[in-house]
Amino acid sequence: MNYSLVVFDWDGTLLDSAAAIVRSIQAACQDLGLPIPDDARARHVIGLGLADAMRHAVPELKPEQIPAMVDRYRHHYLASDHQLTLFAGVPAMLERLRAAGHMLAIATGKSRIGLERALDHSGLRPLFMGSRCADECHSKPHPQMLEELILEFGVEAASTVMIGDTSHDMLMARNARVDGLAVTYGAHPHAHLLDSAPRACLHSVAELDAWLRQNA
Repeated sequence: MNYSLVVFDWDGTLLDSAAAIVRSIQAACQDLGLPIPDDARARHVIGLGLADAMRHAVPELKPEQIPAMVDRYRHHYLASDHQLTLFAGVPAMLERLRAAGHMLAIATGKSRIGLERALDHSGLRPLFMGSRCADECHSKPHPQMLEELILEFGVEAASTVMIGDTSHDMLMARNARVDGLAVTYGAHPHAHLLDSAPRACLHSVAELDAWLRQNA
């Protein structure tokens, strides 16, 4: 395998933010008097671009309501995002991958502004060499994010791996013809991730790091 380019999703993969995203979606619905999705439905849309996520989380949402929904979601999420933490072991894993010569990148459903804010809060900015966001590309599971990163770094799809916590990540990897690694500690349950046929399902950052040590 020997992956030269290792691409990570952000929310639910590196940052322990899934619960905060769910609460923010539900609070935004309450603000606007919309039906409040249950936790499972709200978690399922994590990883999609924000407008797509809101449409899927709240089927009753009218097109003209999307800007207000996005605004209220951002209000609630940004009020506490500085309190969110990386999953234990993430910085050490990323530092080891960089030291071993791997190129690291991010493919996320966050906006560019949101990712830049998260990189600053987390202190991980120096470890990543590139990134793509949902407001710059088609939303997952479209392969554009990965295709652009592969082109930017001049690598082959066969030497690229996508790591994420949702079926959207795994389907994007499949659509881009790269290997997908699923982590089960984020937004989507294990069984749902298996349906997307990842190369492996890992249940903790420690397991992910061990898999990458052996296979990357």
